[in-house]
Amino acid sequence: MTEIHAVVLLSGGLDSATTLAIAREQRFSCHALSVNYGQRHAAELEAARRVALAGSAREHRIMQVDLAGIGGSALTDRAIAVPESASEGIPVTYVPARNTIMLALALAWAEVLDARDIFIGVNVLDSSGYPDCRPEFIEAFGRLAALATRAGVEGKPSRVHTPLIGWTKAEIIREGTRLGVDYGQTVSCYQADAEGRACGRCDACRLRRAGFIAAGLSDPTRYQGV
Repeated sequence: MTEIHAVVLLSGGLDSATTLAIAREQRFSCHALSVNYGQRHAAELEAARRVALAGSAREHRIMQVDLAGIGGSALTDRAIAVPESASEGIPVTYVPARNTIMLALALAWAEVLDARDIFIGVNVLDSSGYPDCRPEFIEAFGRLAALATRAGVEGKPSRVHTPLIGWTKAEIIREGTRLGVDYGQTVSCYQADAEGRACGRCDACRLRRAGFIAAGLSDPTRYQGV
């Protein structure tokens, strides 16, 4: 049987781990791509390594992009505090153009691999209001991909798959559990410590905890001070 290759963006968090499992169930040969962009929660990169191995990724690469050099986000600038309560509008944890840059890297690698499929675990319901988690953005990037690459010009554009985009966190957790994802290996916290233990207070932690409660499943997250 001919292998069908796909690039899967893998942050090491809950959503991307589930996305990798879905791509695998759809019988894609998965090339996992993580990005070290200067995020303060660098423990997620170690989590990505664990998830890629457990998820039987064909290979896993970590690319370097210095978004900390640009700043503008609590995730890349330690002078900006990570919010520990809900806020109005787009929060300071939004990283300018992050998903655009990550998808561009995935698109480039997909073209080299002759892969026509890219998976990303964006979610519009639990996205904290990030503009680059919306269906409109994904659709626009798909049009760009068809115009900006040799593969697209030659009639073989890459497709961007967003299997989680309209799901609640509870639905994502239930599906990942069905697929055998070990969420204890993942890191979602925006200010996880060096061992990957979560703060329990940031937006990502609140959404994750609420998701496990709504799913009626035990939360395997390791918390700081516990």
